[in-house]
Amino acid sequence: MIEIEREIVKYQELLNNRDSEKRLDNLISIFKGKKAELLPSEQMDYYINNHIHTTFSFSCYTPTMSIWMAFRSGLKTAGIMDHDTISGAREFVMAGEVVGIPTTKGTECRADFSKTPLKGRRINNPDQMSIAYIAIHGIPDNQIDRINAFFAPYREERNKRNLLMIHRLNEILEPFSLSLDFNIDVLPLSYSSEGGTITERHIIFSLAQKIMAKFSKGREIIDFLQNKLKIEIPKKNLTYLEDRNNNLYAYDILNVLKSTLVEQFYIDANTECPDVRDVLALADETGSISTYAYLGDIAESVTGDKKAQKFEDDYLELLFDVIEKLGFRAVTYMPTRNSMSQIKRIQDLCKRYGFFQISGEDINSPRQSFICETLKNRKLHNLVDAAWALIGHEKRAEEDLDEGLFSRKTIEKYPDLDKRIQIFKEEAKNRVKEKA
Repeated sequence: MIEIEREIVKYQELLNNRDSEKRLDNLISIFKGKKAELLPSEQMDYYINNHIHTTFSFSCYTPTMSIWMAFRSGLKTAGIMDHDTISGAREFVMAGEVVGIPTTKGTECRADFSKTPLKGRRINNPDQMSIAYIAIHGIPDNQIDRINAFFAPYREERNKRNLLMIHRLNEILEPFSLSLDFNIDVLPLSYSSEGGTITERHIIFSLAQKIMAKFSKGREIIDFLQNKLKIEIPKKNLTYLEDRNNNLYAYDILNVLKSTLVEQFYIDANTECPDVRDVLALADETGSISTYAYLGDIAESVTGDKKAQKFEDDYLELLFDVIEKLGFRAVTYMPTRNSMSQIKRIQDLCKRYGFFQISGEDINSPRQSFICETLKNRKLHNLVDAAWALIGHEKRAEEDLDEGLFSRKTIEKYPDLDKRIQIFKEEAKNRVKEKA
């Protein structure tokens, strides 16, 4: 954790510069001639991550900075995954080429399941029934603009709701002489002018900064959160907030606020959530891979930003029936969030229904490691193969959409999914070797 914090502080100004060309140039300058000495001591084959958020949704990492952190962590492959946008993908890919990390591209969105048998259920979304997070993986480079055009109006609708939520939050904050202004406090934290998304995390991060400006680090802020906002602070988060020398303080306040306060000002998302069938059609038409994001019942959140809560586990068979009939191609899950018994159940269901299995750690906080050590478990090495197969898929689909992992032509040629995965994996590795 200390090493991550040092990297962020050391390169924040250079690699998080607001100008994408400058941050890419800075990455080249930092990296040039220093590859051997900068590499971590170990680079394991299972060091892969397909789910890295950037400043184009919410993160402390620009696409360039996220690649730098991936490189310094020892990742063999890295994948961008922002909410309702893929605007940071080209920068992410170029940064990956600078440091020699093969990349994948994706986007995550909330989709409306109210016209399916899952209507009225809490699916994988802590905030709202009938709405679920889904991912589009393996987006070919020549389809980025089409994907972004699809989500642009949904981002606009989201901002209308953001304004309403800020108004509701200000009513909560009024007794404490605190308030937020969307244009002054929230908008500058985002990359919305470059096609980025503004999320609930932007709102509460701006509040975290306001709290830090009004109260002193340590007991004064803790007292405000506990006794004024009536927030119960988990022990791990409390330790962070007691540390007055903590350089990640605002993010630690954010995690505390995210787990409890959001539900007090949250307004249901409706017009900004496309029907699930429309998202699936978009994925198919762009040669991308539609993916259901399994969350599973939570006992303890990895980052402390989610409370214990029940999600899909009580009706998994129904869920898989529904997503199969809808036409999903894959299921993604995150090993650090789930027990091995949960993972085993998901793996068995994926095999039964013929779903491609993908994984990645949901990176949006500086407290998270880019490395998932759980993937050293041989029972999870199929997820490593999947990361490489995604790379192979993107390369093929960029040349010809009919050559993608789930194209009709490819399925007819290689009907067995496991065989297709191995073929695409090997092709990706061969292409990387040729380029090296």
